[in-house]
Amino acid sequence: MSEPDPAYDAVRRDGVLRVSRPDAEWLSTGPNGGRRTADHAYNLSVPEGWERTDLAAYVGERLERAGFDPPGATRRGPALLTGVDIADARGACRGPVTVYATAGISNPAALPIERSSEATGRADGSDPDDLASDESACGQGLGTVNVVVGTTRALAPGALENLIAVAAEAKAATLLSETGFPGTTTDAIVVGHDPEGRSAEFSGSGTEVGGATRACVRDAVRASLRAHYADRDADAPDSVADATYGVSTDGRAAVFRPRLE
Repeated sequence: MSEPDPAYDAVRRDGVLRVSRPDAEWLSTGPNGGRRTADHAYNLSVPEGWERTDLAAYVGERLERAGFDPPGATRRGPALLTGVDIADARGACRGPVTVYATAGISNPAALPIERSSEATGRADGSDPDDLASDESACGQGLGTVNVVVGTTRALAPGALENLIAVAAEAKAATLLSETGFPGTTTDAIVVGHDPEGRSAEFSGSGTEVGGATRACVRDAVRASLRAHYADRDADAPDSVADATYGVSTDGRAAVFRPRLE
């Protein structure tokens, strides 16, 4: 089978994945996130025990070292950070969408759900401080599921933001099926579009862009999980207790009906 020719090309070097599309507009949920226009977006693998907090400076150092960012560059694209080896990155493309993912779950974020009418209707006023375990247990380890989505369409206002929701839903559904967890404590998503491309007003699951994004996220995340675990003859954790890091949101919120005026 011939190799695909993705509209958003990617290369990896020195622990950095660079995803490219000239003059793309990106929206990132990662460090120093938000919107920006740039030719590239990045996903960087960090070493075990990494504790840097000056993230912008660190990203600049890594990109320069990899030869992806000349000194003094002023229009740098968004960058995500992961504990997963960039060699485990996998891409998928369908129609107007290309997706790249790195997936590891040493730091799972479980969300137990009781399927009972009592749990559904209860307003017990649980302490919000009980929603997660001690933050010291939420380290990155060798985990994080990072997803970079790019479409050749020019998305209308709001549609790029909605594409993050579509990608997050597909990521959670895939991880639940493959691992039993909907995500990790450090997941992040970057979505990009081509402002000069053919216009698309919507990006929901029933649209061409949304449907392609769902398929690509599912297949890229599954492929990266296989590379990270099966190809190394390693096992993903079966529970938060078995994981190196992680949290379980075991507390309950107070449920109420909005006030009628």
